[in-house]
Parts: sequence; structure tokens; C-alpha cells
Amino acid sequence: MNSVEGLVNQIQGLSTTASDVLSLQNLLKQADDSLHAESTRLLPFLDQLDPSKHSLGYLYFLEACTAGPVTKEQAGSYVLMIARFITSCIAEQIRLAPDKFITVCKRFKDQVLLLEEPLRGVAPMLTAIRKLQSSSEHLTALHPEFLLLCLLSRCYKAGLSILEEDVFEVDQPRDLFLFCYYGGMISIGKKWFRKALELLHNVVTAPMSTVNAIAVEAFKKYILVSLIHHGQSPTNLPKYASSVAQRNLKNLCQPYIELANSYSNGKIADIETYVEANKDKFESDNNLGLVKQAVSSMYKRNIQRLTQTYLTLSLQDIANRVQLNSPKEAEMHVLQMIKDGEIYATINQKDGMVRFLEDPEQYKTCEMIEHIDSSIQRLMTLSKKLNGVDELMSCDPLYLLKVNLLFHIKASLVVT
Repeated sequence: MNSVEGLVNQIQGLSTTASDVLSLQNLLKQADDSLHAESTRLLPFLDQLDPSKHSLGYLYFLEACTAGPVTKEQAGSYVLMIARFITSCIAEQIRLAPDKFITVCKRFKDQVLLLEEPLRGVAPMLTAIRKLQSSSEHLTALHPEFLLLCLLSRCYKAGLSILEEDVFEVDQPRDLFLFCYYGGMISIGKKWFRKALELLHNVVTAPMSTVNAIAVEAFKKYILVSLIHHGQSPTNLPKYASSVAQRNLKNLCQPYIELANSYSNGKIADIETYVEANKDKFESDNNLGLVKQAVSSMYKRNIQRLTQTYLTLSLQDIANRVQLNSPKEAEMHVLQMIKDGEIYATINQKDGMVRFLEDPEQYKTCEMIEHIDSSIQRLMTLSKKLNGVDELMSCDPLYLLKVNLLFHIKASLVVT
């Protein structure tokens, strides 16, 4: 215990200047095993440290304290302690031990889930991300943990703050898979289907050497969201998807592929029969709600097809052609689609006639011009970033070695 007291004194004395903190980092690395050996006795020493001044030392002690099994009663006090540390710690200090900071934050997530209070973890975890990030383009190991807490607490709006950021730096591939998968689920929860498709598409087309469970589940949701948003699902993955994904994902998601095929026929009765026959499968995948939304979207697609053929139709005709039960039900669908901007139409309440209109957007308002300009600026910035990444890769020794190796292999095959 004397050595622990001595370490506390050193932490208090070496947490001011950058050079002192680097010296402290070496001392803490050497003492790490001893701290874990004394983990059950370290809690009182945390009271002698100020997390807003002694962040690095506090982190080492906190990580050792929380290393063992935690009861529900202990979790309550640990959650308060870790949340306080995350809020007040110095970013420059905790970045010297990122693995330990990530470990502590993941335990924090586990503890709020043990308490069945995921909402308590949302704000501290977002703060932890900001302190760990080297820039807003950096995807950390805490991003998926944050989105999971947002999902479980249904605090979808909080997740939007990081889903809108462009990512160019990733620590581990698994972090990207989970970030995009959870982000896709949050977007589905808010009915941001375009964003959900973008994120799920990133999962199924990301490089992978072996097929993984995250990609399989993402592909199932990708098919369903494509049906809801576009009224169709792509039959094949794009060429830039990995060969592993192209060979395996469709076979592992066969019920969803067949659902998409049934959807393309445009017959409500057929797709409802198929869903009922495979209800248990969709329910076990926790996708039955999405499947029902996909079925419901078929009515919208059929109404949209009518706008391409007719200028006016009665509500009764719409109900008959779209296979709805009554003109009233047809009116509800049309009104909702008008509200959502999916069709442009007016309803004459006297004679029950629907008049389909052209898109009124002339693309010359100030708001639209500003939107187009901001999109162009963002694309230009993205283009410069990609050119920079391309230049870095073209100078990377490992990349050049691989290219030369492939060139020699191809040359030898031509000669033989």
C-alpha cells in the first residue's frame, strides 16, 4: 500500500506540464500490474485525485478499480464516478492511454445497461467521443457504444449528431461495421430511410475477408428499407462489394430475397401470404415490423404508378386498383402521401375525385439554390480529400510492394 500512496503523490506532482505528464505515463505503465493486484483497495485513493487535474493517473486507478465483476449495487456508484471523470478529464492526458479510456467507457456502458438505464449513458458517452477524437473525421471505438445506447434508450435524435459527420479515419474495421449498422437502425427508427440505406449499404459493401453476422443482418434490413423507400430492392450487390459478400450474402438472406421478388409482382395478396408463411423467421430476426412496413408501402407504390397513367381518378377506382378495402382507406393513403411529398394531388370532397398534379418545384428559389450550392461545395471538399488519400496510398511502401508483386506474378503467367 505504501507504493500506491507513493504513486498517488507522484501523480499529484507530475500532472502539470506536458513533459511531467509524459514522465508520469512511463511510471504508470510500470505500475499497472501492481495496481491491478491491489484493485480491491484502490477506491479510497481516488478521493485524493482530482480528475480535472490528474486525469491520466485517475484513469489508471479507475480502470484497475473497475476491472473485476460488478454487482448492480456497485454499478450505481461506478456510473456516477465514471460519468464525473468523463465530463471533467483533460483530453490531452487521456489520449496518452486511449485503450484504457476506451475500456473504462465500455465498462460504463455495461454498467448503465446492468442498471437498465441506457439513457444515463448517452450524454457522457458523447462527451467521451469528443475527448477521444483527434478530429470530427475520426471514428473511434466508442462511436458504436454511443449509438447502441441511443438505440436502447430510443434517444434517436442524439445519434444524429455523429451520423452526419464524414468519416475518413477508422481504428478498427469492426467499429465501422457496428457504427453503420446501429446508425442504420437509428435512421430507421426516425424513418430517415435515405440515410438508413446509405449506412446499411456501407456495411454490406465494406471490405471483408470472411462474411460476418453484422453484414448479414445489415443486408436483411437493407433489402427491406430499399422496398420501403424505393419500391424495389437491388438484385445484385455493386461490383465494388467484396467477393465474399457477393458470394454469400444472398444465400444467407434467402427469405428476404424471395420477399423482394414477391414484392416486385405488385400483388398485395401474394406478398401477404408469403409474409404469413415466414412470419416466425422474420420475427426471430426482429424484422417483422420492417416487413409490415414494406408490405404497407406497396399500396403507396401502386398509387404512385397510377399517377403515371391517369390525370384524375375517383377514390373508389383507386381503392379497386390498389386493392384497398374502401374509398375512405384510399383517401387516407392519398392524403398521407400528399403530406409526405410523395405525390402531388388534390381531392374534391364533393365527388370523391382525385386530380394528380406535376411537381411544383421549379428549382429556382433561394432555398433550393443554397441547397444546391452547399451540396456542390461538399462534393468539392470530398473530392480533394479523396485525392489526398489516393496520393498517400500511391506512396505507401506496403501498397507499392503488393502492386509490384502482382505485376511480377502476372508477367510470369504471361511468359509461361
